Formats: sequence, C-alpha cells, structure tokens
Amino acid sequence: MMTIISLLLLASLLSHLNFTVGIVNGWEAKPHSRPYMVSIQSNGIHVCGGSLISDQWVLTAAHCWNRNENLTVVVGAHDLRESKNSDHIGVKSYIQHPSYSGFYISNNIMLLKLQEKVNINNNYVKSISLPKNGEDVKTNTFCSVAGWGQLEIEGPKSDRLMEANVCIMNESECHKRWGNLFLETQMMCAHGHGGSCRYDSGGPLVCGDTAIGVTAFGDSSLCNSPKKPNVYIKISEYIPWINIKIR
Repeated sequence: MMTIISLLLLASLLSHLNFTVGIVNGWEAKPHSRPYMVSIQSNGIHVCGGSLISDQWVLTAAHCWNRNENLTVVVGAHDLRESKNSDHIGVKSYIQHPSYSGFYISNNIMLLKLQEKVNINNNYVKSISLPKNGEDVKTNTFCSVAGWGQLEIEGPKSDRLMEANVCIMNESECHKRWGNLFLETQMMCAHGHGGSCRYDSGGPLVCGDTAIGVTAFGDSSLCNSPKKPNVYIKISEYIPWINIKIR
C-alpha cells in the first residue's frame, strides 16, 4: 500500500514538471560559437539538445529517448533549416544510465554512440570538455545554457540556436523550491534573466569551457521561474561511468 501511495504522490509531482526545455529571454548565439551543441531529432523534428564530448559520443538526458525509437543527431548546425555546415548522423547505441528510474528524475543521463565518427577539427564541430570526477561548481558561478527550444511557454521553437546566461543557485535553496524531487548528490539548479523553457532537455549547462550539467527539468507552466528554478544533472558525479562507456 505504501508503495502505491508513494507512486501516486510521485506521479502528482511529475505532472508539474517540464521535461523538454528550451531558451526564453535569451538571444541568438553567434553562429557556430558553440560547436559542441547538437540537435537530437526524431523523424526530422528537434526534440532535445546534447553535447558532443568526443568524435563519436554525445551526452544528453535519458528521457530524450523512448525505446524502439530511432534518433538522429545533427552536428555543426546553427540554423536547423540550413544544412550547409551540418551533418545528420544516426545513433548506433543508446546507453541510458543503468540506475535511471524511468520517472525522469534520478540518474537522468544518457550517452549516444554515433554510427560514424565526426571531424571535430573544424570551425563548426568540436567536442566540449567535462569536469573532473566529483568536481563541484560554487554557488553564484556564472554559466550559460543554449538550445533550439521554444522561446516562450506556448510559443514556437527556434530554428536558430539561442543562448542565455544563468547563475548557479545554493543547493539548499533548490531543495526548498523542489522538495524531494531535487537530489543534491545528482542535481544542481541555475537561474537568470533568461533560461530554459521547452524542447531542449539534454543540452549542456556550461561554465567557462566545461559542460558541468545536463538540462533535466523545470516547471511545466513557469519557464525559467525563480520559484521553480531549472534543474540540471551534475556531470561530475557520472565521470567514472562516462569514461568506462566511451572507452
């Protein structure tokens, strides 16, 4: 009985979450200034963001893939309507974290192995560095997010890559805002004038030149709300798992 009650409570909480987030109150990124950004697409439609972390591996959120679904990764893109500098590459392997709950919350991280290696030594496609194992980012650190998601809660997606600056929030404050949905060992919060909304889960939270977070969830009705700040998976907690898989 307690298990059923717990699941019902979790389902109620999850109904208020937005798992596909994009950029609001941001600005268009300088074309190809974020060559590690990829668009993850299903049937030619953008569904999530991701980070190119090597010439054959992409890091994103586990909930971006439904089993038996075939995804395509677009690298080297700025405007998704143009294909001059971009390549569409199929996914060879989908590797969700083995402890991913399926409820979009805990261990919401996934690796995609591309069907072919990409050339990461040009101006349009480059990998991004990851943090050291267990490395923490201090509260109030200025970082940034980017994506091709919706520009407002009921608005259209952006064809061109958008970006916004955000600030890392105190973990205890994040826990107050999200309660038990926020797992301090796995997650961090960030907020700014602009930030995530819909259709860019899986995209990176970048501090300096390092991807330190994977966009996980936010409030379903209040994009980039200070009351419910956007939540990111801490990449530093998963470095051993990532290294084992990509090697």
